[in-house]
Amino acid sequence: MARVNRFGFLAIALTFHLVYIFSIFDIYFVSPIVSGMREFEVERPEGVEAPAKRLVLFVGDGLRADKAFQSFPEPYPENDADLAPRPLAPFIRSRVLEHGTFGVSHTRVPTESRPGHVALIAGLYEDVSAVTTGWKLNPVNFDSVFNRSRHTWSWGSPDILPMFELGAVPGRVDAYTYAAEDEDASQDALQLDLWVFDRVKGLFAEAAKNATLDAALRQDKNVFFLHLLGLDTNGHAYRPYSKEYLNNIKVVDEGVKEITKLIEEFYNDGKTAFIFTADHGMSDWGSHGDGHPDNTRTPLIAWGSGIAKPMTTPGAIAPGHDELSQDWGLDHIQRHDVSQADVAALMAYLAGVAFPVNSVGELPLSYLAGDVAARSEAFLANARGILEMYRVKEEQKKATELRYRPFKPLGDEGHSVEHRFAVIRSLIDQGKHEEAMQETAALVKLGLDGLRYLQTYDWLFLRALITIGYLGWIVFALTTVIDLHVLHGRTKTSRTLFGNIFFSSILITLYASFIVSKSPPTYYAYAIFPVGFWEEVYARRNALTEGRKALFGHITSAGGFSVLLLKAVVGLLLIESLALGYTHREVFSILWVAAASWPAFYGLGFLRANKERAGTWVISCLAMSSFTLLPAMKVEDITLIMSGGALMVAIGVSYLIFEKKLLSKSKLAGDSTVPADNALSRSLTGIQIGLIILAMIVTRSSALSLQAKNGLPRGNQIVGWAVLVLSLLMPFLHRLQPNNHYLHRLMVIFLTFSPIFVILTISYEGLFYLGFCVTLITWVRLEHKAYTYENPQLKSTTNGTAAVPASLASSPFRSLTLSDARVSLFFLTLLQSAFFSTGNVASISAFSLDSVYRLIPIFDPFSQGALLILKLMIPFALISANLGILNKRLGVAPSALFMVVMAISDFLTLHFFWVVKDEGSWLEIGSTISHFCIASLLCMFVASLEGVSELFIAGVEVEDNSTQLTKEKELGGVVNGKSSNGISRKPVSNGTST
Repeated sequence: MARVNRFGFLAIALTFHLVYIFSIFDIYFVSPIVSGMREFEVERPEGVEAPAKRLVLFVGDGLRADKAFQSFPEPYPENDADLAPRPLAPFIRSRVLEHGTFGVSHTRVPTESRPGHVALIAGLYEDVSAVTTGWKLNPVNFDSVFNRSRHTWSWGSPDILPMFELGAVPGRVDAYTYAAEDEDASQDALQLDLWVFDRVKGLFAEAAKNATLDAALRQDKNVFFLHLLGLDTNGHAYRPYSKEYLNNIKVVDEGVKEITKLIEEFYNDGKTAFIFTADHGMSDWGSHGDGHPDNTRTPLIAWGSGIAKPMTTPGAIAPGHDELSQDWGLDHIQRHDVSQADVAALMAYLAGVAFPVNSVGELPLSYLAGDVAARSEAFLANARGILEMYRVKEEQKKATELRYRPFKPLGDEGHSVEHRFAVIRSLIDQGKHEEAMQETAALVKLGLDGLRYLQTYDWLFLRALITIGYLGWIVFALTTVIDLHVLHGRTKTSRTLFGNIFFSSILITLYASFIVSKSPPTYYAYAIFPVGFWEEVYARRNALTEGRKALFGHITSAGGFSVLLLKAVVGLLLIESLALGYTHREVFSILWVAAASWPAFYGLGFLRANKERAGTWVISCLAMSSFTLLPAMKVEDITLIMSGGALMVAIGVSYLIFEKKLLSKSKLAGDSTVPADNALSRSLTGIQIGLIILAMIVTRSSALSLQAKNGLPRGNQIVGWAVLVLSLLMPFLHRLQPNNHYLHRLMVIFLTFSPIFVILTISYEGLFYLGFCVTLITWVRLEHKAYTYENPQLKSTTNGTAAVPASLASSPFRSLTLSDARVSLFFLTLLQSAFFSTGNVASISAFSLDSVYRLIPIFDPFSQGALLILKLMIPFALISANLGILNKRLGVAPSALFMVVMAISDFLTLHFFWVVKDEGSWLEIGSTISHFCIASLLCMFVASLEGVSELFIAGVEVEDNSTQLTKEKELGGVVNGKSSNGISRKPVSNGTST
């Protein structure tokens, strides 16, 4: 390829990281869905009915296991007796004590409604990448219990029901949903559950007058699904320990009691099976999505026809209990835990329908009534369905592999699937049912292990390819930086016939293997990057040689190399520390405390000359270190919100009062030129301060109204949106009569985002924003002073000139040096801190929806998510603006420092790529996925924010006259008021020009 310029480099960076971020889904999270399997159901003797004629499924969306069974005082007490703790779900508890079987259903990440319901109803764990295909109305491409039923009636949320209706045989599933606007987080959401119960009652009431409906309801293999969203909505809005959430449990329990009685009286045949469970839990902070145990543990209670009665152990703790259930008062009842996908197998067995063909759920035998012979037959049918998936997947893999390596435990005739099934059938025929179930359980485990083997068949090759790609990008990026910003493009590429043939052969070989194996299109993209990067590095090997001489040629002594090695080790340790900070935010506190001492490394002379800057730096670093010691999971605190807003206003007002003095002092300190009085600019700054005050007023009003459950006033919503939009428009209005001093530009940016941070904050985030901005501007000013301190030749000499670096003969910008690597590492640390100071990627659910309810009270995940992302992106925009200004102040080329950061940050990405997990605890799985994605996205942010930086700092003046005169002499003078790099210059103080 031709020599890459800055824009080409940024385009390659964005494309590469966008493609490679999907690699973990092709490696670790390949969709388990396959087609072409035969269906299996329990074979019963003629005249023997299924355990139940119909099934009723209640799903309390967002109900935690412990909250369903614990005792609490009456949420809305009317007398002293109501203050005594009591079970909030007495009817459901009675099913556990007298009528059925209970336990905990363990979910997987992501603990969200769609994947949770898919696991419950289809029996498969939808992979995390399903988020890319939509979460609501897209037709699903997997089988489900609803699709196997004779007919399913369902009631509930428009976010869940339609996907099962559209994914089933047309006409088989009826879905009755309320309007999306009814999911209003500013109101008590128990009305959503009452809506569902009322519609179910209406259906059976209609059957008394409609003979056709009555006949349809009385057929066998029918399913009724009640999706109860109120708990989830109230949990988000008020937390799962709130009176609203606990009262909602009471409402759900009463509704389940009424529907159970209604159905039993309607049919009066004792042939109905009932299951009550949840799709996911809820953290104490009203969030879910990650793998925290509060999110992955849900209640499971089954009763009715075909369900085993409670197994009690009087006077002792029954099997299955642990610390979770010690305060439930159910110790004498045996607890039976299952995986969430097992519920689908249980429902299929009870209703007498075929197991969903994509189900990996294992039939929970402890929940089944009936004799051991029936259970062994049911378990065998369940196993055949799971092993059928293994057969189909293995055939597909054999058809696409040149040399297929079979799964050894099932790979020879003596251990083949059919041989094992024959052994199990023989044991059943001999009446050895317990042995048969043991063999079946072992075969199911082998089948799941075999599916796992086929899922991970290509792991070694793909992980090696991706690793080579990332290493290729890092070396390519460093080579490009050296070529453009150290050597300024003086070296020529050296392409050879051998190199062209060698790299082309590798690419052709890889593509040929992909064609034979019918690999997905992404594989081709994964392969072209490493080949292209390493070919370019090979062609520009001369740049690496010359760059080594330019950067390290002055180091000749052993001591010099020792210092260099020490700095390299410190840099790698810093990167590893950043990786550790992803799970332990306190690491950033240590880094900030260490950073506070940075100015001292330049000696007492530097500290005396820059005592104000150094003092501010120490204070700001210590302040920043405190934020990562605060909890990432926050509750709404209006006092902290108002405190942050008040400090923002105070800084804005102080700037207006002392603007001229501040900028004059900045000029005397060699920071920039002093702008003339600008009435329009000062007026616009005053308006920005007024917008912060207005944001404080409307935020306080909205928060109090929402807390009082009075809803979001329409006027507040309109004013909130107006403040947000107007704030973002203010920088453009400043362009009408610009003040190009860099301090003024940074103040405009600070005031632009302040109202947004007030509106979208729930706790200490506003104080963080304030401290972060102070830290950034202090860093920019200190870095400039450190650079001029280390390079005294940049100051005016006796004859007004300085030695001309050789590199300046071909470039208007100075060459990068080793000290610029420190600047890039500082930038990388600031980038990570921008995220972790107010959140924790190990728990992506740490970002509360409370703030967005002030603008969008109706549940809308995409719009609300967009507002949260806007809030998260603000610190990154600030970083980009400050680095862009620092880029100018240090005299390096545009994008130079951004490019260095993009090169070194992928050491972090590669680290997280190798620690991604797809099994183990759900917390570990969710954390590792998030870590890799965030590390990759941060590098993409750097690439995209370089353009944002250009927008923010266009026209900014950063140099004082004396230093500018020296540099212009070095660059060969000014023509028509412009320097050789095209930047407008002011005349020097003596009225002459060069």
